[in-house]
Amino acid sequence: MVRLVLVLLGIDYLRRRSRALIWIGVLFFAAGSALIIDALDGVVHFPLEVFAWLMLIEGLATLSIVTIGVGGQRLVRAAKGGSFTLTAVLVLFFEQQVGNFWLSMLFGTLFLADGLLQCVAAYVVRYPRWPLAFTGGLFQLLIAIFFYQPYPTHYRGTLPYALGLGLAFTGWNILMLAMRARSMTSEMRIEEVLASPQEKRALWQQRRRARAPQWDGPPSEDEPALTVHVWTPSGSSRAPARRQPLIDRYIAAVDRDGVISTGHAALESPEGIYVSLYPAVEIDRSPDSFATALRATHDNDVAGVFQPSYAHESQAWCPSTVKVRIRNYSPEQLAKFWEAYRTDTTYNLTHRNCSSSVALALEAALEGRIGRLTGGDDAGWWTFLRLWMTPELWVAAQLRKRAQTMAWTPGLVLDYARAVSMLVDPRPFGWFKMAAVALRRMRRSRRAWREAADQAAQGAEPLGPRPNNGRTRPGATPGPLP
Repeated sequence: MVRLVLVLLGIDYLRRRSRALIWIGVLFFAAGSALIIDALDGVVHFPLEVFAWLMLIEGLATLSIVTIGVGGQRLVRAAKGGSFTLTAVLVLFFEQQVGNFWLSMLFGTLFLADGLLQCVAAYVVRYPRWPLAFTGGLFQLLIAIFFYQPYPTHYRGTLPYALGLGLAFTGWNILMLAMRARSMTSEMRIEEVLASPQEKRALWQQRRRARAPQWDGPPSEDEPALTVHVWTPSGSSRAPARRQPLIDRYIAAVDRDGVISTGHAALESPEGIYVSLYPAVEIDRSPDSFATALRATHDNDVAGVFQPSYAHESQAWCPSTVKVRIRNYSPEQLAKFWEAYRTDTTYNLTHRNCSSSVALALEAALEGRIGRLTGGDDAGWWTFLRLWMTPELWVAAQLRKRAQTMAWTPGLVLDYARAVSMLVDPRPFGWFKMAAVALRRMRRSRRAWREAADQAAQGAEPLGPRPNNGRTRPGATPGPLP
């Protein structure tokens, strides 16, 4: 999450505040370490009830806006809100020993699932630097074992352990990025410092000091905008054999002939740039050979080709299933990225595919746009805090993490583009505004339900005296909503 925040705010913002970020990272890491050490003896001095009430408010606020999201946003919000609410309820309303035990089981299971997923994905896909990701997954498995077994506190230090780990990891990430910022120049990007040598040739930075105008919502259909085209696996499959919603959306769809369709993603700009990488020779996607093609090793690299335009591609295949349009982007940054990226036409099904190309191009075009939108060089700490508190940031960070540890797919690109579009093209977002939108929708739904019930009651032939002046009788089932 820290990395995504700094990518969106831009390199200039990071360099100007590197010293303050170093102290923030040290403070977070020290606080997290102190919480872990304090809980080792089983005597907890941390105010658990205060923290539990804060978690309960956060969880309920997240659950209140679950219905507003689209696609994977609802699932991620529901998971976050549900876990926060469950944790707070266990601390506040259950006996301490029982609550601590179930908290340990909950945190241990979360670390176990995430660690196993990261280890399996790293071993199967074998993307660059996969041993580091595999080691990180093993570390999460060790943390899960630590939560599962009662030593040394018999589960009394579960919540301080979890909070301390979160603070320590966050502080470490902030500290490392802030320290590296001191070696950056104004022409460099954050990714250039963190990327491998093979990835650095496609990374760049071009500053734009002019302050961007304020906008209200996404671009209209007639307005020029950066467009992310996505052909979902189920939408591009000619005749899906059976519906598997989660698999069909994020991985692949299988038609009646056994042919696998992984979908496709492309990025189009009004300036004429079209990022759409495709294998020059169609890859055999039968179930027998598809599993071996998943590894991101060099022996699976094939020649690729960039499609000339969306008009050409849609005419040769079919129109895209979904479009995500973004107004606030940098044509100059996108052009510079495209100039370097298109020199290499290598295609790899999991490491360098159409979806990863779109994700890289999208991040290059959006880098620093929030900082420009909210004041450029004069953007203050409120910009950082406002972005950090935006629900869509957490959604985008989780999607990006899953894609980086497994592989970018058209479904992940679609949800990621939707999330970051809500960050760079301002909408009524933020906890209070989105909660107000959710309440208005609930009131409209309730009003529509009552009107439908009244119409059904008035239209029905009464068997006797009409109670309640013609309104719906107690216990009666209203008619269908319009």
